[in-house]
Amino acid sequence: MGRVTERRRVLRIRDGAFGHRADTLVAEEPMEIRLNGRPLAITMRTPGDDFALAVGFLVSEGVLASAADVASVVYCAGATSDGGNTYNVVDVTLSPGVPLPDIALERNVYTSSSCGLCGKASLDAVRTATRMPPGDPDLPRLTPALLSALPDRLRAAQAVFDRTGGLHAAALFDGEGTLLDVREDVGRHNAVDKLVGRALREGLLPLAGRVLMVSGRASFELVQKAVMAGIPVLAAVSAPSSLAVDLAAESGLTLVGFLRGGSMNVYAGENRFALEPEAAH
Repeated sequence: MGRVTERRRVLRIRDGAFGHRADTLVAEEPMEIRLNGRPLAITMRTPGDDFALAVGFLVSEGVLASAADVASVVYCAGATSDGGNTYNVVDVTLSPGVPLPDIALERNVYTSSSCGLCGKASLDAVRTATRMPPGDPDLPRLTPALLSALPDRLRAAQAVFDRTGGLHAAALFDGEGTLLDVREDVGRHNAVDKLVGRALREGLLPLAGRVLMVSGRASFELVQKAVMAGIPVLAAVSAPSSLAVDLAAESGLTLVGFLRGGSMNVYAGENRFALEPEAAH
C-alpha cells in the first residue's frame, strides 16, 4: 500500500550555507478507477482514502447518489505482470438496477491530479444533472465572521501539509463553523472527492447545511462537485473562474472567493448572508 509521504535526499541552500539532508515529500501515485470491471479514469493522487476517492468521483459524475447504489468497492489483484496487487486499481461495482453510464462517450481515460475533469468532450457533458440540488439548505444565515474563521481552522487540521508543504486540502464545516471532516491530497479535486465519498459511504448525502472550504481556487469542477453532493456553500481562499460563478448562480450555490481574514468576495448566492445594513455597501 502506498504511503502518504516519502523521504528524499536533497541539497539544502540557505543564505549561502549548504548541506545535504532528508526531506519529506508528499507521495503521488496513479490510481485507476474501474466501474463494473471496466476502466473509467486514471487520476494522480496521494494514497489513502482510495475507496472514498473512487465513489466520491462517481458522485460528481452523476453515477451515485447514495450508499445503496454501491454493491462493492475493492482493490484489483493481478494488476501487475506477476499477479501482484499494487493497491492502485480500484473497482466499484454498482448495485443491481443502477444504470451504467456510457463510459466510452463521456470521458477520456486520463484525469490529472490538478485539472479535474479534463477528459470531458464538451461543456454540455460536464453540466451533469444533480439529484441533490443545493436549494434552500438547513443552514443558519452566513456571516462574514463565521466564514473568516474557516481558513485558519482548515490550515490547523492539515497534518500532512505541515510535514510536506505540498498538499491541497478540503474540509466540511457545519453551519456553526465546526469542522466535521478534512481530507488532503496532491490534487484539490481528489481532496473534495474523498470528502464526498466518505459522506456517501456513511449515508450522509446530500450534504445540506454544510460549508465546503478548499485551500486553492474555485474551479468549475469544484463547483460541480459541491452541487452534485448537495452542498449549499463553497468557500475558497483564491479566485473562482467565470464558468464556476455561472454554474454556482444557475445551481443555487453560494460561492465565496478570496476568503482571507475578514475579506471575501461573494460571487453567487448572497441571499444566504446575514449582513448588517452598513456592511452591504
